[in-house]
Order: sequence, then structure tokens, then C-alpha cells
Amino acid sequence: MENKKKIVFIVNPISGSHSKEEMPQLIADTLDTSKFDSQVIMTEYAGHAAEIARQCTKDGTDIVVAVGGDGTVNEVARSLVHSETALGIIPCGSGNGLARHLCIPLDPKKALNIINHCKIEAFDYGVINDLPFFCTCGMGFDAFISLKFAEAGKRGPITYVENVLKEGLKYKPETYEVEDETGARRYKAFLIACANASQYGNNAYIAPHASMMDGVMDVIIMEPFTAFDAPQISIDMFNKTLDKNSKIKTFKAKRIHIRRSTPGAIHYDGDPIMTGTDIDVHIEPMGIKIVTNPDAIEDQSQPNFLLNAFSDFFNNINNVREDIEKGGRKIQAINKVLLRKLTRN
Repeated sequence: MENKKKIVFIVNPISGSHSKEEMPQLIADTLDTSKFDSQVIMTEYAGHAAEIARQCTKDGTDIVVAVGGDGTVNEVARSLVHSETALGIIPCGSGNGLARHLCIPLDPKKALNIINHCKIEAFDYGVINDLPFFCTCGMGFDAFISLKFAEAGKRGPITYVENVLKEGLKYKPETYEVEDETGARRYKAFLIACANASQYGNNAYIAPHASMMDGVMDVIIMEPFTAFDAPQISIDMFNKTLDKNSKIKTFKAKRIHIRRSTPGAIHYDGDPIMTGTDIDVHIEPMGIKIVTNPDAIEDQSQPNFLLNAFSDFFNNINNVREDIEKGGRKIQAINKVLLRKLTRN
């Protein structure tokens, strides 16, 4: 009989919005014990998942499964790069960007059945200023919002939308010098994103044609836009047509260097960090092994209420544009109505 594979589940009990108390029993009930010898470990502090995963690579563990959100997945994955230990994912977060890109079901039992199939492939990952990322990294507005999201102290799409609504119209674009293999160019941009995978999470496709197996990243430059451009940008992002928007410039590169005038935030897979004026991003080809979905049918089980949220908000801007310059009392009222609507969903 073939030797069983050693698999460790690293569970972040506080990620996302769902309790993980039933996860050990679900794993025991669903995992194919004829294929796997399993262990479940709950994280106890920030950085614990990375420590456990590093030890697993030393112990020769075959698969380490991140049970949590994008932050947990990143923490586990960055400890597995360039090793023989594969990453598994049971998505339990608010965005689940990497899981969605890889068509890992959002239902934990279905995700466990993907692990039972045990199809493992090699994928690219990215590095921004020595910090590994697996979906996206960036600077500008998305990093700013990631910082606001982290400071909010509560997780979930509603918090994200709330921060976008409060801060979006006040954010000032910056000027960046971007250098790749073909030379340097200057851009005034709302954000610059570097995508290894196609989306931020929640089916928001910042790079609809990105591949994790092509050895390059998609670089997305979102040029400054007005409140009147915003509805189409948000619709394009959720409809996988952002690359066709006139405010978007895209190109592919193995590595880039970015210089900006002042230090500020960057993010890697949604986790923000403050850094200096010079930023280096590159792709590590086929640097991580991941358990993938052999059927690869994208999970559409959750309603895409973020699209409705952005559309509701930005469509109402046309009715209150005179108040935008005055401080926006009506915008605040719209926010409250919209957030009440989201809370009920």
C-alpha cells in the first residue's frame, strides 16, 4: 500500500467572520484517512501560522493547509516557497482572493474534498520589497484602503465598502516613475497594482487575464478619474472587463522598480505596511506548490453584493455632486442607507 501523506491543518480561529470551532470535527469527518495522516493546529498569536508552516517544511510534511482568510493563506504560503511541501486552502476569510482564482470552493466541506483529490501543481508567486505575495500587491489607493481596513478593527466586505465610501473621493493621486525591462515611464496614478492572480477577492478582478503560471505579473495603472467615471470602473472590475477601461493601462513584466516622491503604504495580499520611496517587485516562477481543483469550476455560491454597493453609491453621486465640494452631507446620508442595506444582506 502506498504510504499515507502527512498533512497539517493550520486554523486561524479569528480570521473572517465564521467560527472555526467545528472545523476539527469537519476535517475528521471529511478527510480521506486512507490517504492522509492529519494534524490540526490552532494559531495562538500573530506570526504563529508562519512558524508552524516553517517547521512543517523541516519535518517533511507533504501538505500544509491554511484554514482562514487571505492573511492566513499568505502567512502559511510564504513559509512554504521553494520547498517540497504543498499549500492547501480552506477559505474562511472575507475576500478569499487566491482561493477564488484557483477555483477552490468557498464551502469548507467542498474545499476538503478538493484536498482529498490531492492534485498538486507548481505556481508563480511575487515579491514586493522582500515580502512574498501570491495574489496581488500594490500602492496608492488600494494600499491606503488596506491600511484603513486594518485600522478599523473589524473584518468583512462591509468594512471595506465603508472605507471606500468614506475615503474614495478625497484620495489624491500620486506621480510614480515605473521602470521595467523596456525602460522607465512616469505616470500620475490613482493606484498601481501588480497581479500574480486575477483578483483582490470578492470577485473584484483587478487583472482579469493574469496567470499564475506564465512567469510574469500583470501591472495595472489606474489613472486619475472623477466621480462620474467611477461607476464604470467598478462595474468593469466585477465584470472582468477592467482592462478595456480607458482609465486603465496594463502591461506584463518579470520585474519592475517604482519610485515615488514620498514614503507611504504598500500592500501584499491586502496586508498593509509602510515603506519608503523605492519599491521593487518581481516574480518567482514556479516557486510554490499548491493543491488545486481538478475540475476548476469557479465557485459562484455567494452573491456579489459589492458590485451592487458600488453601483448604488456612485449612481447616487450624480444626484449630490453639488454637495461633494461642500463636505457631502448627502453622501454621508447615502453611506448610512447603503450600509444598512448591506448589513441586512
